[in-house]
Amino acid sequence: MTNDHGPLSGYRVIEAGTLIAGPFCGQLLGDFGAEVIKIEDPTHGDPMRGWGAEVGGDHLQWQILGRNKKSVTCNLRTAEGQDLMRQLVGSADVLLENFRPGTLERWGLGYEELAKDNPGLVLTRITGYGQTGPYAGRAGFGSVGEAMGGVRYITGDPDRRPSRAGVSLGDSLAGMFSAYGTVLALLGRERTGRGQVVDTAIYEAVLALMESLVPEWQLAGQRRERTGSILPGVAPSNTYPTADDSQILIGANRDTVFTRLCTAMDRPELAKDARYASHAARGVNQHELDDLISTWTRSLSAADALERLHADGVPAGLIYTAEDMLQDPHFAAREAITTLMHRSLGEVPMQNVTPRLSSTPGELQWIAPDLGQHNDEVYGGVLGLNESERTRLAREGVI
Repeated sequence: MTNDHGPLSGYRVIEAGTLIAGPFCGQLLGDFGAEVIKIEDPTHGDPMRGWGAEVGGDHLQWQILGRNKKSVTCNLRTAEGQDLMRQLVGSADVLLENFRPGTLERWGLGYEELAKDNPGLVLTRITGYGQTGPYAGRAGFGSVGEAMGGVRYITGDPDRRPSRAGVSLGDSLAGMFSAYGTVLALLGRERTGRGQVVDTAIYEAVLALMESLVPEWQLAGQRRERTGSILPGVAPSNTYPTADDSQILIGANRDTVFTRLCTAMDRPELAKDARYASHAARGVNQHELDDLISTWTRSLSAADALERLHADGVPAGLIYTAEDMLQDPHFAAREAITTLMHRSLGEVPMQNVTPRLSSTPGELQWIAPDLGQHNDEVYGGVLGLNESERTRLAREGVI
């Protein structure tokens, strides 16, 4: 089964990544039609197979990271395993890996070596610090990349230690930028006929999101600090409590929108109050204004407050949990959450493909495969190894 109309249909990706950054890149490419062949250690497979919430022996995060992929086992620390990888890469458009720099080269699988037989190959490499520079050889996880890239310092409340975002932000950003870079390299190949190396450093993927943080310090002498749920000088834009112990987010910092908020609150006079009449004034009186809005939201249920806000055109929304997402009619109408069938779990809900393309959309085809599920299909069908040879390789621990 393949997504023949996906924009990456016809491209073959060999994924040798583990954990999140590399596999998330592979997931994104697979979502849009690429044939993703995931190389896994024969003994344990990708560590993500054993991470996160577990139901009946199956770990749920793996079901998403492994979707739309084919799993083959290969011991890359053996000469025969390296030869199998070389053969697979010879038939591929992309090799995706997130080993430490130099690992592929030690195995005789460096780019120069692979490109001799496959000059159109795109090698996408994800590491903590990139392939060059004094830190290149260091072990690097997404959390360290978040710290070095700047997002950890500015995340959380100002009176507490820097906080984690709640998801593996650094890894996921690196995976997204790597998918973007891979597609750019494939487009470049259309013009030149040659592949290239895509070098993604996790800390640089995080750094790319840091807006004007660097020039603010260098040119204005201002250092961004943790500010909790507010953006200093931009008001009102915060979370507010309701009578039923919910939290809603209101973003009404623009003058015209603030006027509509005042109407929804039955306090139209606030829009003309000198303390709140302009963006700058609201920023100066931010905390006082938040207190006024909180007094109003506490008098209403979340549903009633949001009904009033939406009726008056004020951007606002509930702070969603997974339960809220699964019950929301807008999520349902757009199929933002869909399901894939698992052999023992039944229907597994998960986020759908994004973005949406009108003519060549992405598609969820199958849930994460079992370890080595596609050994026969790939080693037999792609490489032409007969059954007795595959049996021998399995017996010797190569696959």
